[in-house]
Amino acid sequence: MKLNPSFLGIALSSLLAIDLWASKRLGVCAGEDSAWGSARPLMKVIEVSGHGIPWLLGTFCGLCQSDSSAAREVLLNLLFGEDGDPVAKGSMAKRVAIIGGGSSGLSAIKACLEEGLEPVCFERTGDIGGLWRFEEHPEEGRASIYRSVIINTSKEMMCFSDFPIPEDFPNYMHNSKIMEYFRMYAQHFDLLRHIRFRTSVCRVSKRPNFATTGQWEVVTESEGKQETNVFDAVLVCTGHHTEAHLPLSTFPGIEKFKGRYLHSRDYKDSRDFTDKRVIVVGIGNSGSDLAVEISQAAKQVFLSTRRGAWIFNRVGDHGYPLDIVFTTRMKAFLKDLLSVSTVNNFVEKQLNARFNHSHYGLKPKHRVFDQHPTINDDLPNRIISGRVRVKPNIQEFTETSAIFEDGTREDIDAVVFATGYRFSFPFLESCVKVVENQISLYKFMFPPDLEKPTLAFIGLIQPLGAIMPISELQSRWATRVFKGLNKLPPQYDMEADIKQKKEAMAKRYVKSQRHTIQVDYIPYMDELACQLGVKPNLLTLFLTDPKLALEVALGPCTPYQYRLQGPGAWAGAREAILTQRQRVIKPLQTRHVEENPLAPTVPLIFKLVGAVAVLAVIFAYL
Repeated sequence: MKLNPSFLGIALSSLLAIDLWASKRLGVCAGEDSAWGSARPLMKVIEVSGHGIPWLLGTFCGLCQSDSSAAREVLLNLLFGEDGDPVAKGSMAKRVAIIGGGSSGLSAIKACLEEGLEPVCFERTGDIGGLWRFEEHPEEGRASIYRSVIINTSKEMMCFSDFPIPEDFPNYMHNSKIMEYFRMYAQHFDLLRHIRFRTSVCRVSKRPNFATTGQWEVVTESEGKQETNVFDAVLVCTGHHTEAHLPLSTFPGIEKFKGRYLHSRDYKDSRDFTDKRVIVVGIGNSGSDLAVEISQAAKQVFLSTRRGAWIFNRVGDHGYPLDIVFTTRMKAFLKDLLSVSTVNNFVEKQLNARFNHSHYGLKPKHRVFDQHPTINDDLPNRIISGRVRVKPNIQEFTETSAIFEDGTREDIDAVVFATGYRFSFPFLESCVKVVENQISLYKFMFPPDLEKPTLAFIGLIQPLGAIMPISELQSRWATRVFKGLNKLPPQYDMEADIKQKKEAMAKRYVKSQRHTIQVDYIPYMDELACQLGVKPNLLTLFLTDPKLALEVALGPCTPYQYRLQGPGAWAGAREAILTQRQRVIKPLQTRHVEENPLAPTVPLIFKLVGAVAVLAVIFAYL
């Protein structure tokens, strides 16, 4: 039977009309509940059935032969989309493999969906949360926390940029509350259906035609069975708290020690240390937290440190969270304006006003911003009460004691090594190289030497601030790079940027494997935002919305600022910024208190200085 080409064209046009109607009714578009992005229902059926080429030929035939101008218009719309882009370019959504279902993995899934990509997340455990999911017996190779962990960044600074943490949640959340928030986020954006739980990634390798396609072959294993899939891009979201760093070779005599020793990763609570004499090695955030907690059950705790540390408090000026007070565009501008020495002197004076670090045996030789900060509210209280005694580095162990570098000896029963973590990516074969926590990545994300930019690392940074908003912004940029909407510079430019950042880090920080992926929150977020086109324009804001502009310039640099404009703009960003202080105060007000606020009179000179400062910030961020 011979088909009339005009009849074929009309028939296809009818099918397309049904398809277009369905797409409108079902809301199939990028960022909604379809992993097919901008693909329409009919296109999805065609792609799944594998008959795309004959169908397109038939459509073309109908287009050429049809006498109906309406039919031709509909067919053209099908072939080229409503915006004139070929459907062949956008209809088959690029598949992105996401490795890890922690906070970075969740934001990566959502970013893919926003850009019409098809994410497949591989999570080796049976649940989301990564580092923040407490378990008594965590899986090997997974980051682990202890039962009482409370995060060091406040809720307004750590939330995802278009999903504020509920106002009744505490400012500094226990790990269980963080997990509750993650589950709310995953449910709200329907992310869980894109995660394959209990699936490990064994190998990620370039396909033979990688130079032209940028595709990867990903081998996974689940329930003892291996499976191989091809992906157009890969996002690595495994973080940097994966392998415990336990440098026993630097502690002579540890092999003779008859007591118990463990890495902080294996610590869960203080019950095992009741009435024991315990040494905690390391004065980072984990070491100081464990010294405080164990001291409530142990007979005596010794906190051993090589360099000492400056101790920050979670509670800042007027009772606001420290990062709410500290992380503002105005303060970042002043920090850049003043000399490093002046800034260090000012902050060290403030910290010593709380307690004299020299008197407490904590003062380091380095300046306050030469090391990642240690945040602990209770350490000085435990020291002043004698429950924690600060000691220098350990020279050697005996069977029952530790000898310190100052020649003192203490009998001990247990040692907790809070000596940090290493990271590596064995599944990536030879694509990236990690040496002593050093890895060469453009903007801490992209390997500079790949023929196609289809591999990115999310959350592989140690920020002076919250990591969740950074991971989210990284994911938003990476997905647009995968789609070709944003371009990376030439390789030599990327390598120059990497070199510059490494040199700046080495110059600023004391030498440590801890200080290889350090970033400052606002400068790095703005750097990413410029790449993505979402950095807030302060001058435009002051001309169009002065109230919002003042909060953006003088208030905390919350993640909502990066949803005000550009790709992924969120209609609720303005309201979230203007109400952020209310959400800070709300969980504190568990008892009604009558207030009689007296408006302080501000001298005119202070108002003028403030106005000049605001203008300076505006032009600094243009």
